[in-house]
Amino acid sequence: MSILVREVTKHFGPQKALDNVSFEVKTGEIVGFLGPNGAGKSTLMKIITGYIPASSGEVFVNDLDVETNISEVKRQIGYLPENNPLYPEMYVREYLGFVASIYNNPGPKKTQIDNIIEVTGLIPEQNKKIGSLSKGYRQRVGLAQSLIHNPAVLILDEATTGLDPNQIVEIRNLIREAGKEKTILLSTHIMQEVEAICDRVIIIDKGVIVANEEKSNIYSVISQPKQIITIEFDNPIEKSALEEINNVKTVKQINDKSWLIEAEGEEDIRPALFSFAVSNKIMVLALQKQENNLEEVFRRLTSG
Repeated sequence: MSILVREVTKHFGPQKALDNVSFEVKTGEIVGFLGPNGAGKSTLMKIITGYIPASSGEVFVNDLDVETNISEVKRQIGYLPENNPLYPEMYVREYLGFVASIYNNPGPKKTQIDNIIEVTGLIPEQNKKIGSLSKGYRQRVGLAQSLIHNPAVLILDEATTGLDPNQIVEIRNLIREAGKEKTILLSTHIMQEVEAICDRVIIIDKGVIVANEEKSNIYSVISQPKQIITIEFDNPIEKSALEEINNVKTVKQINDKSWLIEAEGEEDIRPALFSFAVSNKIMVLALQKQENNLEEVFRRLTSG
């Protein structure tokens, strides 16, 4: 087991940031760690990496107790904090050499640095000062420093914050490649990122785990109608007429001619809606079936 969090609670004075949190991350998993601002994500990541202690509970990384084996745990973890603290006056190669020397890894430092620069796509910028780099390349440097000692576990806190869409795709690909060999706990607000690269999803809200599921099963944690349809007709109709269609659960009016319909049952309700339009001599101008998505799960679990 790469990461084991057992009944962790964290207080900051009278405020309880984490409340009896427990979960596991298996070797080789990429787990998305989601939650609204202030939910406790960064606090828990700092506890796992040994930057701050828990008020109570236990954390193990590769069977090592973080509290009693902190030096060895830090050798096994690569950590990219949310604010990506770098030394802007240092050159890229100089900085990576500095980080490598901290871990005192065996083997030639130049080879380590060359390899990680190539893996993270830093070759064009390797001889520049960090302060002169774009946001995207600074994130690459942050990832490079987290990988320089070849850790078994990666903890990434908002690794793509502030990046443009192209940069997000590039960093996402780097994370996906790293995940082939490492265990990754990834905190992010970008749901598409989790859906694209993660095996499992953990959602935390107000310091409490509210979901911990395989990505394919995450939609089962909320009670949601089987079908959600938005439909627009060419003429106004009565709400009550739509409510009489078989399997329709609720009908909400969007505007004079548009409706949001929630339906239950396995049978696709769209043919019934077209039949309704034909029998009432009206035209369907638009119809869209909404699919289950992680954003909806997140919103329902954390909006209370």
